[in-house]
Amino acid sequence: MTSQALAQKSAKLSSAEQPEAQVDLVRRVISLAFGPPEGRPFAVRYWTGDHDAGDPSRRSPFTLVIRDPAALRRALLPPSELALGEAFVRGDLDVDGDLESAGRLSDLLRVNLSAPGRLASLAALILRLSGADPRPGDPSAPPRARRPGWRRHTRRRDAAAIRHHYDVGNDFYQLWLDPQTVYSCAYFPPGVRDVERAQQAKLDYICRKLRLQPGEHLLDIGCGWGALIRHAVRHYGVEAVGITVSPAQAELATERISDEGLEGRCRVELRDYRELPDTEAYDKVASVGMFEHVGRTRLAEYFARVYRALRPGGLFLNHGIIDLEDARRPSLRVRVRRRLLREGEFMRRYVFPDGELVPLALAVAAAEAAGFETRDVENLREHYVFTLREWVRRLEAREQEAIALVGPATVRTWRLYLAVSAHSFASRRISVVQHLLAKPGPQPVVPDTRHHLYVDAHPAWTLEDRSV
Repeated sequence: MTSQALAQKSAKLSSAEQPEAQVDLVRRVISLAFGPPEGRPFAVRYWTGDHDAGDPSRRSPFTLVIRDPAALRRALLPPSELALGEAFVRGDLDVDGDLESAGRLSDLLRVNLSAPGRLASLAALILRLSGADPRPGDPSAPPRARRPGWRRHTRRRDAAAIRHHYDVGNDFYQLWLDPQTVYSCAYFPPGVRDVERAQQAKLDYICRKLRLQPGEHLLDIGCGWGALIRHAVRHYGVEAVGITVSPAQAELATERISDEGLEGRCRVELRDYRELPDTEAYDKVASVGMFEHVGRTRLAEYFARVYRALRPGGLFLNHGIIDLEDARRPSLRVRVRRRLLREGEFMRRYVFPDGELVPLALAVAAAEAAGFETRDVENLREHYVFTLREWVRRLEAREQEAIALVGPATVRTWRLYLAVSAHSFASRRISVVQHLLAKPGPQPVVPDTRHHLYVDAHPAWTLEDRSV
């Protein structure tokens, strides 16, 4: 049945419902989708002021706010993560309390709608809810990504995807990221919990893993706003090049390089990784938070390009998010459920177009097939949970300023994506790793132990920080 036919049938059914019966009907829908009140880990508040407290044995971390019956119908017809996300961004549904905990709504939906009979019962109830679907071009809807061409991970389409996410505006990101505008997982040494010091520690940690030495040439693939290359030039005496396909990032990074007097030793270029030279031009390479945009079908090309750009004995640190669920080889039933509930579609459509996570084993295999030797793999999953929670806190603290810059729909989209991502890391659905790779050469490229990573750190990561 088409969406238009469902809407027509819904209108006929809902017209027979008395207004006072709508709250009871919505309660039944909520119970089928998310469980009965006595077992739910959250509270519900209805447009009438009615309230369901949830599980009485524990405090509800958030309250799901339902604006009207039509809001719930739009969020669950058909039931999917995509529809739920769009309903939140439009303001049909809201969350009063911890938005990260609200990520459990999708988890409950997966469990409760795994049985076809329950799904059919839910659809029958939703069709009786009153209200209309949002009109095309609704200004409260989130901005969708533009996807030129039908093939994923072409240079043109990848550039459009990156611009969709990163060209929201430098001023927007500067509101809630750290002063250096580092937009990747921070590293929290013992006692450090503020994201500003943690990002400085991360930059230094990467430089130490790469064993940067004065006079070496460093390449940063997907350099963002240039924080890593500037840190490496200032504190390790290297010459550095950063590449990005985001004009907004390149512009601000170049301004900062100029302001800090680093021209001649540091620059940013608008360039795709596939445009790297085939000559051995760099001693060390870093890629931090860009790996998610490469795509499964491009892994071999990605690692081969970096391998050719490195001199013998060079090191490559690949820092990226990996998919733990895919690594567990999901069953056919799980794969069907993912397709029906459109899991991950909200992120792909509105936040990271064409973003694609792969299992760690696949990344390691592709890197080693290109000729690299794996020297170290470190999991930083807990660090990304801390990072994302800090980003959510900082964005919510400046929400009104953010709305003035980019509008309420974009702000709600980013709040949701950051909070749900924190939930996904905390619940072990995804993780993030730093994968240190070496191109074979005549001399050993890394020490025999990790001792060098934790002692005599650069002052950016001070002894005082580590002793708190």
